[in-house]
Amino acid sequence: MKVSALAENLRGSEIIKIAGEINELKRQGQNIANLTIGDYDSNIYPIPDELKQDIVEAYAANQTNYPPADGVLALRESVSVFLKNRLGLDYKANQILISGGSRPLIYSTYLAVVDPGDKVVFPAPSWNNNHYCDLLKAEGVMVQTRAENNFMPTADELRPHIKGAALLALCSPLNPTGTMFGKKDLEEICDLVIAENKSRAAGEKPLYFLYDQIYSQLTFGDNQHFDPVTLRPELKDYVIFIDGASKCFAATGVRVGWGFGPEGVINNMKAIVGHMGAWSPKAEQVAMAKYIMDDAAVNTYLDTLKGRVQQSLNTLHNGFQQLKADGFAVDSIAPMGAIYLTIKIDYKGKTTPDGAVLQNSADINFYLIKEAKIAFVPFAAFGTDDEVTWFRASVGACSYEDIAAAMPRVRKALAKLK
Repeated sequence: MKVSALAENLRGSEIIKIAGEINELKRQGQNIANLTIGDYDSNIYPIPDELKQDIVEAYAANQTNYPPADGVLALRESVSVFLKNRLGLDYKANQILISGGSRPLIYSTYLAVVDPGDKVVFPAPSWNNNHYCDLLKAEGVMVQTRAENNFMPTADELRPHIKGAALLALCSPLNPTGTMFGKKDLEEICDLVIAENKSRAAGEKPLYFLYDQIYSQLTFGDNQHFDPVTLRPELKDYVIFIDGASKCFAATGVRVGWGFGPEGVINNMKAIVGHMGAWSPKAEQVAMAKYIMDDAAVNTYLDTLKGRVQQSLNTLHNGFQQLKADGFAVDSIAPMGAIYLTIKIDYKGKTTPDGAVLQNSADINFYLIKEAKIAFVPFAAFGTDDEVTWFRASVGACSYEDIAAAMPRVRKALAKLK
């Protein structure tokens, strides 16, 4: 049966394809260290106890009808305080939009500022920007980044593509790499956006700046999160922030995201999210409004969560660094933020024990799934060429013990390749 051209041509999630292979092996009774999904196992990383109790109480109080289209006022006011206290960002309740997680916020940003045929600039690897461009029939410009710069884009790499663009979409800490912008690098990108907007005629649509900082509360060691508006306040009229509770409180299923930015753009996004019906459940909003005002509870939870996530990331990083020291063709970038580790497994062209040649990153990944019982996501799922042998490892859905136990299997599997 004939369907729309959009439906016929839209690419599915590459991560879901990998998940299908893993689920089949699990159905067969095999135990796989699944480092693919950007999620938490709620039995390993439960949401805060206080938040859970607040949600229960909100349902008991019958907070189960439609929420306001832009979000419950109490939550928007709490988010305003949360942003001011933790990030130094000054946004009023009418500049904040609540939705069911961050995805509707990203999509509504695209819908609010990008027309069909408009140019959208974003780095590769990055999460889902290519798919949102497909949905809008926009011209997606994927700027390839370098391992030498932790796969974060630089102003020099972006500069040739900015002229005439409608949107620059960036993320820090970055999904899929877990790496972050340094202050100087982000300042130079901000100056690039400022210069481009000064060059545009009156009445011409400006270059908007989508800044996804959903992992801003999950940084490790001396790594510091920076944002465009703090560094360059004159950008405030052009930056749309994507943020929320999903990652910092291991609350991916609670579905409370918040976006904020220029009031005019936020109002348009509110209308779009309203037509999509992509609201966050009211009880969860009421509960979140109460929880994020409890500084002591939030600090205790974040300290514990960050410590446990960093332990898993360090175990994986140290394991790959030991393999590298022992002569294996692997590498990894020290964890900086989020729940991801960037790893390199450079075995393209090698032959497996059964005589198959590993042609690309997908072949390497599926070999490790079957031989080492561990699964990653190739950067090809995030916009790079499938010849690139870098991968995302996501530790939220796997225990520290399972990660540690998997490293000897990785060593044994790689040693079999010729």
